[in-house]
Amino acid sequence: MNILTIHVIGTPAPQGSKRAFVVNGKAVLAESSKKVKPWRQDVKSAVEDLASDGLVRSLEQLPLTGPLEVSIDFYLPRPGYHFRTGKHAGELKDNAPAYVDKKPDVDKLLRSTLDGLKEAGVYRDDAQVAIATGVKHYANAATGARIAVRPLIASPAADSPAAAGEVLNQRQEVLFP
Repeated sequence: MNILTIHVIGTPAPQGSKRAFVVNGKAVLAESSKKVKPWRQDVKSAVEDLASDGLVRSLEQLPLTGPLEVSIDFYLPRPGYHFRTGKHAGELKDNAPAYVDKKPDVDKLLRSTLDGLKEAGVYRDDAQVAIATGVKHYANAATGARIAVRPLIASPAADSPAAAGEVLNQRQEVLFP
């Protein structure tokens, strides 16, 4: 398996702060957002659907081992002010942005989704994720995420400073042509 691609339909939810309270003399931590649990369940269901659709031979191929790269494109709902009104109601305004520059924070979206992938059994521990990228887009259709998980194969040549510099140069050319 080179790249595992997962399409999740749902509303991406950021993993925020925890709430602490005492139950029977013991401290208990709970997620402050009620939206995180359903999002993680959406991620888990999408992974299970891969096996049932035959896109992954079986969940027995999981969990992945070793270092991983995870790239996630989040598709968030557009606010009403991105749309025209009147006889053109429902059409996007010409100046409606493609990318989200408002909350939720991309790092919090990554945290909740990476934890969801762990719960789904994609990998044993999110500490295996050596490279993580997240992009927040406004959705033009369904909200959710496109997740790509790729094992990082280490080779002796790849561990050299020259090889690492070449990989960095390739990434910079993609980001800053």
